[in-house]
Amino acid sequence: MTTARDIMTSDVECVGENDDLVTAARKMRDLNVGALPICGEDDKLHGMLTDRDIVVKCIAEGGDPASTKAGSLGEGKPITIGADDDLDEAIRTMRQYQVRRLPVIDGHRLVGMVAQADIAKALPPEKVGDLLEDISS
Repeated sequence: MTTARDIMTSDVECVGENDDLVTAARKMRDLNVGALPICGEDDKLHGMLTDRDIVVKCIAEGGDPASTKAGSLGEGKPITIGADDDLDEAIRTMRQYQVRRLPVIDGHRLVGMVAQADIAKALPPEKVGDLLEDISS
């Protein structure tokens, strides 16, 4: 059985809930990623921040990214998967919530990230198209 832990990226960096969006954007640029988990001072996952969030929810609304905190854009409870959950559970979760990235938690601690591409690499080629269609629609 393939688990989230088997296919996840384990060296995930967070943006702090009190970091400003300029700091978050620079971290995204430096890491060449479009999303970062938002971690609190309590070391728990507080949400996800995307480059699109910064543009649409801050800049397009006339906000100041230098004074807007990353934590203010983390909405609701983050959609996650457990480190020992199997590949089918990751796929179901992505499909149900229409997300392309899943933070992987072990207990309450962030231990990695599973992206749509990670799952696609682990699937037989004939199933990849269905996955991409279901998650991207």
